[in-house]
Amino acid sequence: MEIIFSNETLALVQKIIRRYPPGRQKSALLPLLHLAQAEFDGWLSAPVMDYVASLLDIQPIEVYEVASFYSMFNLKPVGRCLIEVCHTSSCWLLGAEDIVRHLEQKLGIKKSQTTPDGKFTLMTVECLGSCGTAPMMMIGAEFHENLTIEKVDEVVEEWGEKGKRSRYC
Repeated sequence: MEIIFSNETLALVQKIIRRYPPGRQKSALLPLLHLAQAEFDGWLSAPVMDYVASLLDIQPIEVYEVASFYSMFNLKPVGRCLIEVCHTSSCWLLGAEDIVRHLEQKLGIKKSQTTPDGKFTLMTVECLGSCGTAPMMMIGAEFHENLTIEKVDEVVEEWGEKGKRSRYC
């Protein structure tokens, strides 16, 4: 399968690259990785990262280094609904670990695993910046805050019904 952005995304890529002075196109790497992940099934394979490197005229290792550093980039396939539970101090103190255990039991998977039907992937992540409304989780671009087990169940049921790729809704 040839890795190539859609015409619409490629036009956006060129627009993003033009924001930076000649020779500084590497500055467009983060937004291009977000676009690539959105367009290529929610994760960044080595061929996809190589493609991004070619668009920016940089070495593939430069892309791999950045993509592997940030937790927002997936380097292996994920489910259509990526559930990211914050487990930093505020969330941890207010029950994030209980929420993770509940989700593991409800979904029949452990952290960093995907349900057999490919619908859900469960991850724990560092601070999502919502300490005042802890515990919280993110599905797609949506924050779900002040979580209780009951609220988690409602959110998971709602997302299960949507059935679309969640990270870029």
